[in-house]
Amino acid sequence: MAKYIFVTGGVVSSLGKGIAASSIGLLLKSRGFRVTMQKFDPYINVDPGTMNPYQHGEVFVTQDGAETDLDLGHYERFIDENLTKDNNHTTGQIYESIINKERKGLFLGGTVQVVPHITNEIKQRITRLSSKQSLDVVISEIGGTVGDIEGQPFLEAIRQLRLDLGPKNVLYVHVTLVPFIPTSGEFKTKPTQHSVKELRTVGIQPDIIIARSLKRIPRSARDKISLFCSVETEAVIDAPDVKSIYMVPLNFHEQDLDKLITAKLGLPSNPIDLSAWRDFSQREEHRTEIVRIALVGKYTGLKDAYKSVLEALEHAAIAEGLKIDLVWVESSELNEDSLNKLYDVDGILVPGGFGTRGIEGKIKVARYARDKGKPYLGLCVGLQVAVIEYARDVCGLSDANSTEFNAETPHPVIDLMPEQKNVYRKGGTMRLGSYPCVLKPGSKAQSCYGKEVVFERHRHRYEVNPAYVEKLQASGLEVSGVSPDGLLVEIVELSKHPFFVATQFHPEFLSRPLNAHPLFATFIKEAHEYVLRAQIADSSTHKT
Repeated sequence: MAKYIFVTGGVVSSLGKGIAASSIGLLLKSRGFRVTMQKFDPYINVDPGTMNPYQHGEVFVTQDGAETDLDLGHYERFIDENLTKDNNHTTGQIYESIINKERKGLFLGGTVQVVPHITNEIKQRITRLSSKQSLDVVISEIGGTVGDIEGQPFLEAIRQLRLDLGPKNVLYVHVTLVPFIPTSGEFKTKPTQHSVKELRTVGIQPDIIIARSLKRIPRSARDKISLFCSVETEAVIDAPDVKSIYMVPLNFHEQDLDKLITAKLGLPSNPIDLSAWRDFSQREEHRTEIVRIALVGKYTGLKDAYKSVLEALEHAAIAEGLKIDLVWVESSELNEDSLNKLYDVDGILVPGGFGTRGIEGKIKVARYARDKGKPYLGLCVGLQVAVIEYARDVCGLSDANSTEFNAETPHPVIDLMPEQKNVYRKGGTMRLGSYPCVLKPGSKAQSCYGKEVVFERHRHRYEVNPAYVEKLQASGLEVSGVSPDGLLVEIVELSKHPFFVATQFHPEFLSRPLNAHPLFATFIKEAHEYVLRAQIADSSTHKT
């Protein structure tokens, strides 16, 4: 029988439940256990695919095409496993499933209630992962904060599971805030006490408390939490802010959290191997040289909107022993004058996005990178704006555009995919998930990957219009990656540019801390080369 760990949060949101859960997953996997993770989101939306990034942050896409919470990105990066639609569940999905069953008459005319029907559906989703694959531990994060009205059915379901499966098979981990009050110089444990009290009102006594704080909390505060929350002092885990999220598992291991969990769940005390993770953390901490990368988007006020992109950049930079100085560029405010902001950057990245706002700014940026020889990496819409710019400026199609941005354009170099033209339901209907891409021999893309065929994750409705591919290629825009049938453009590049590569897919979803994505790794290398060339040129100028 698999063991089940449930991670809940209290006091305030955004404490880092996802990172805490991911770190536990990494530690247990490093002890040789077969681990998977899942997220339960209390919102009524069926999935985050149609939600505004300002409210929800990035939409992470799994290999099988599920649009999920960004925490699944953390899970995949920490435990290095590809997750699926079965690893993310929302209130919307659960109620939709129950209503569909009721409409089919599967409840035989009985009254449908939160208990037992909704809670049984939640429990079935929690346990079905272990029925589909051989697992030792399933870690489930319950989104939101204890006390939220929409989270109550989830807490009731995980309370019941301890009765269903037995106390040795279920563990509750509660992540809570311990604020530091500068004026008194004290850590305050009262919010944690109240949060645990709230959890107890639904019948759950936490086994472990992860105490989040600005800095390390003293033993006296841990003793106080232990006393008032009925957990051993050793089970109050200190979780101060750290320079990098990748240091969190090592901090937990230093406090024997993994030993505590295995003991409480009756798991064998396997030896742990964190050598690769320690090496990664050391390399992350001891970087000196800097590359300046401009990220051009329309959600620059919210880093979570580009979470996987930022992590992929970090993985690549750490692999190269470099630090990234990230320059945020708001595309909707960009004009010819403000392009000067890009003068001092060493590389330009245009990530994915939807809608017309900021598009003309991104098109200007693509032209700037092409003209100035700046390393350029375009992702999804980053490919589309590069194609539009090239069609306008090089192919002479001055009114070229995407039908997403201008439905009446005379030159729709980017257009709706044929199967998308009669789609009216927006949620979950894009081209989603992993698809093969055939790489052109001798291209930069092929040299990055070192393979002939790769599989990458997609999330888009529009593509390069096949009617314009021949003209674009004849003018010098190289199509270096296509679908196996040759109909869909997956990668474009400029062979005479130091590095100008754009993809229709989202390579950021496959980047891992210990295995940087090859396109990001090459982009960062080329940005560093740009720095070195600039230094040599500057030195020559001074000598002259």
